[in-house]
Amino acid sequence: MSDRVELLSESRPIRALVVDDHPLFCDALTLTLQSISDFEEIRSAGTLEKALEITAQGEAPDLVILDLNLPDVHGLDGLVRMRNAAPRAAILIASSMADNRMISHALKAGANGFVPKHSQRSVFRRAFEAVGRGEPFVPDGYIDPREPESGAGPDDALARLATLTNQQARILSLICEGKLNKQIAYDLTIAETTVKAHVTAIMRKLGVHSRTQAVLIAQEANFNRVLPSEGTAP
Repeated sequence: MSDRVELLSESRPIRALVVDDHPLFCDALTLTLQSISDFEEIRSAGTLEKALEITAQGEAPDLVILDLNLPDVHGLDGLVRMRNAAPRAAILIASSMADNRMISHALKAGANGFVPKHSQRSVFRRAFEAVGRGEPFVPDGYIDPREPESGAGPDDALARLATLTNQQARILSLICEGKLNKQIAYDLTIAETTVKAHVTAIMRKLGVHSRTQAVLIAQEANFNRVLPSEGTAP
């Protein structure tokens, strides 16, 4: 952490990298960054692979603003790979998936801060200033789901996963492998519309709003140990 504090607190201009597959958001975020600090360079990438390529080509960025929902990553894999590629960079997650569980997992996976994607410019400024001081940044209202009063944890995840049918469990397992609906339909020899219906049911049972959040719950509860038995009704 001390290395990152030094990088962001020096009086020299710094380099930033915005990683998001929506060009308009990249442009808006670039303008936001330009308004809150002097940067030597601000580059953008629409995929993780492009971001890693940029990072490997020259000097690593000092600040990375990373979306979790990229077309070529699965869950928090993009964050982990970016952290490995730029170990001294301050990484801010900018994502619309800003529930407490997601924020907690992102911080544990190596993020320095988390900003809900549609936050005001002042929130990004506070986030940038916080990581520059070597402090983690979380949005207002964040509650650590590891705290006892939150009621979240492996036991809660186990209880929700246990409500899945065999078919739903198989589909969630394939989602955890990063497979798309079309690939899952091919693997299970069912219609893609049927897969979509199952995915909707899975997210409803798990109380989440995205595939990534479902994967996080599965990982938290060690999904392979809690698959419904073969006798469970399909």
